[in-house]
Amino acid sequence: MTPTPASLPARGLIWGLGFSHGSAPMLERLSQAGLIDARLGPTDKPLPREALVTHWQSAHAFVVVGACGLVTRLIAPLLTGKDSDPAVVVVDPQGRFAVPLLGGHGAGADQLSHRIAASLGGQAVLTGASAAAGRLSLDSFGRGWGWRRGAGDWQELMLAAGREGDQSLQVEARHGSPRWLGLDAAAHLQAGANSAVAKPAMFVDIHTGSGCRWHPPSLWLGLGCERDTSLGLLERLVDQTLAGQQLAPQAVAGLASIDRKADEPALLELAARRHWPMRWFDAASLAAVVVPTPSAAVAKEMGTASVAEAAAQLAAGPGARLLLTKQIAHAQGTERGAATLAVALAEGQWAPQRGQLHLVGSGPGSLDLLTGDARQTLSAATVWVGYGLYLDLLEPLRRPDQLRWDGQLTEERTRCALALELACQGLNVALVSSGDSGIYAMAGLALELWLAQPADGRPSFAVHPGISALQLAAARAGAPLMHDFCTISLSDRLTPWAVIERRLQAAAAGDFVVALYNPRSLGRDWQLARARELLLAGRPASTPVVLARQLGREAEAVSLHTLGELPVEQVDMLTLVLVGNSSSYAKDGRLVTPRGYPGAELS
Repeated sequence: MTPTPASLPARGLIWGLGFSHGSAPMLERLSQAGLIDARLGPTDKPLPREALVTHWQSAHAFVVVGACGLVTRLIAPLLTGKDSDPAVVVVDPQGRFAVPLLGGHGAGADQLSHRIAASLGGQAVLTGASAAAGRLSLDSFGRGWGWRRGAGDWQELMLAAGREGDQSLQVEARHGSPRWLGLDAAAHLQAGANSAVAKPAMFVDIHTGSGCRWHPPSLWLGLGCERDTSLGLLERLVDQTLAGQQLAPQAVAGLASIDRKADEPALLELAARRHWPMRWFDAASLAAVVVPTPSAAVAKEMGTASVAEAAAQLAAGPGARLLLTKQIAHAQGTERGAATLAVALAEGQWAPQRGQLHLVGSGPGSLDLLTGDARQTLSAATVWVGYGLYLDLLEPLRRPDQLRWDGQLTEERTRCALALELACQGLNVALVSSGDSGIYAMAGLALELWLAQPADGRPSFAVHPGISALQLAAARAGAPLMHDFCTISLSDRLTPWAVIERRLQAAAAGDFVVALYNPRSLGRDWQLARARELLLAGRPASTPVVLARQLGREAEAVSLHTLGELPVEQVDMLTLVLVGNSSSYAKDGRLVTPRGYPGAELS
């Protein structure tokens, strides 16, 4: 099963249920796409009706293949309240529509419906007022930004949002990433304190208080303690300190300490109970951090003058500052030991363990050639990062609640660094490349940057393949890749030309079918002619060549030529050049490379 996006609240399994024999194929598709964890059809034991009753309280969601009326009657006796009921999504047997019947906001049915529709190539039918108006669902959107929901009358907030119509709602974004304010779906919101309007309807803040509050993961707690300190002492120190500063526990991103305490039972139990990740730092890293209250005694014992203050700042990421200097607690009653606690505030928010970085291959450009896996990943992402042209091609799939960030063509490292930074903030990020992200694209650079992060400070990382230009060019041309082939980029921006020449010579000597990427640009207008010269050394001038330009787009053009008469001047950076081997031939406008060489016996 694919990881549950941060936009969906953590709970139990997602059950796929079918009440007719015709539901089986759709349940199989949903299972293969990782959209359900378990499935039951009309003849399975237990029966779907029984499973619905048995798992109602523990399930994360039910995806039911069938009629909305049937499902409504089945779940009606089970309903207890919007804060406790699971999500229910109804899908028709053909996969044309995904309907969030129950728990659209709080339980994540809307987001699940989007993922299902994206994977099946169908449509999510959302009937809520916010979705219909293209506006943020204020009571649920924050999960996609890695936030936790706090106190407040959220039902009244949603009713107020419906009453406001086109009038702006006042919100205060005091902490966390401010990028969400740039969403199309947030255009109706008025951010910032303004005495001329009513009191803010919603806050994004690290503090407790009145009103509806989202709490971004901006606080990191640094902890130090004596060996075998009691769990009760640590809990008392944390709870009293947060309450005394009016800091929301939901705004805590995690705990941090020195690696020598990585086996401390109370620290580990505290982290497990509060569902806070732990980060560990060695003494040398901690000693390099300037702190306000260093301790000579701690330096003698631990090799660093600070544990709590230094660890909190390191864990909180770039630009963090110490919000609260170390507080000391000693054992009371039956407690054992002593502990120190410091609180650091991230520059915006910093929660790598909550984040997801997805490398998405968008294919050649046509939405018809986008894989179901890529569609589902894009649907689940909070932010899309990519070169503007590639994002333009995907724009019909982007919702108003998804942020788009455009980068420049040659600024690959900048795009990768930004995507990784956003993922480290706790967001679900799609870093988009054309074709396949693992072929001359962003996956390698992104992975290198990801690997450079500490192992306990990384977001999750996944690569989602797409149809490459090589594959589509071959499909358009006929069947040129029936034997061994290779790809070579003629761009010497990152690879010395001498190395490229050696590869071309090796390809010619090995009689490979060759796909030439980045063949010719205004600043590199001679390399393709030189490549043709080197390939001619190993195969005849009559060798067929395909020029495939703007593949998968409106201006697509595919033409057949020979290596000896290749029209170099017609080639640009939007063209892929596909050169056959010595056995390839063209006939009736098609290019084919036989599966075996002349004289070979084929079974």
